[in-house]
Amino acid sequence: MTRVREGELLMVGLSILESWFPILSIVAMSYIGALHTYMYSLVIAFFFYMAIMYKRKRFQELKNKNAYKDLLLTTFWITTIFILIFIGLRYTTAGNMAVIVFLQVLFSYLYFNVLGKEKMDKIHLIGAIFMTIGALIILIPNDMNLNKGDWLILLASAMAPIVNLYQKRARVYCSAETILGFRTVVGFPFVAALAYFLEPAVHYENFMSALPYLFLIAIGIYVAAKIMWIEALNRMSITKLSAMLALLPLFTLFFAYLYLDEIPEFRQMMGILPVLLGGYLITKPLSKKNVATI
Repeated sequence: MTRVREGELLMVGLSILESWFPILSIVAMSYIGALHTYMYSLVIAFFFYMAIMYKRKRFQELKNKNAYKDLLLTTFWITTIFILIFIGLRYTTAGNMAVIVFLQVLFSYLYFNVLGKEKMDKIHLIGAIFMTIGALIILIPNDMNLNKGDWLILLASAMAPIVNLYQKRARVYCSAETILGFRTVVGFPFVAALAYFLEPAVHYENFMSALPYLFLIAIGIYVAAKIMWIEALNRMSITKLSAMLALLPLFTLFFAYLYLDEIPEFRQMMGILPVLLGGYLITKPLSKKNVATI
């Protein structure tokens, strides 16, 4: 099996796991709040990361000083992204969140192709236009009353390609477990401080009600899915990897309907079609003729 094929299989698996993230988060947040959900999930994930790092003898990787710049930048960006997502989920639906997060494909294309001063291929430009149209359909409702949750998640999506770049660089020096363990430990104090100052204290009964969902978020998304993501990132290009995230909103819409009785809106379904089509076109390989002209 080739490394690219391994990356593709990892992406299918993590798409199924990640599709549950907004669903589980919304339920947990209903008991303990957005930032506390993020904070307690990090606490649970921390113990699993430490156990994995100890068993696989990964702590010695932290002796490599060359890794710290990319590790710190990864931590900063990923912590900011998840804070925006959790706060955004207060005001929007699981389905909207999943579709908007997929727009990181568009931002990845804009950063690494357009701003990277590579010549824009016609088919890729059409894909970018489709994704933009789909995003506007979802983000701007009929009454023109903008949903701040959607816009916060859109901002997080715009940051996603940046963190992917630094994670890929850090992976040269460290294993996936070390990267995730490091960003969990370093990012936790900041998240805890925000939760303490911006949200009310969590009552024991509410915490116990949220605990099963926190475990699922921590183990399924923060541990298993994130390890799969970094390993896939090490086997595929960022653009192709982001394109395979098209599976994620589809799974989320399906599971949210089953678990939350969240029926997709007509506007949401109309928006997802050009977003997914545009994502496909943006990541479509260029023909040899087109490649030669760039």
